[in-house]
Amino acid sequence: MKRFESGSLIPGATWHAEAESEAEVVRRAVENLRAYHGESEIRPDMIERIKERIVDTDEGPKTKH
Repeated sequence: MKRFESGSLIPGATWHAEAESEAEVVRRAVENLRAYHGESEIRPDMIERIKERIVDTDEGPKTKH
C-alpha cells in the first residue's frame, strides 16, 4: 500500500490518500488539487514533489478529506 500525506508538502494540510499503486495515489492527489483547491493545471514539478513524498504502508486503502 502507498500513502501520500498532504501535510508533508503543505504545512497544516490534513488530507491523505492511500492506494495499491503510486500512480493511483498521484491520481487521487491531482484530483484533490483540482476539486478542492481549484487548480486547473498541475505542473510536472508538483507531480514530482507528490511522488517524492509517497511512502509504503501496510494499512488498507483509505481516502480522507
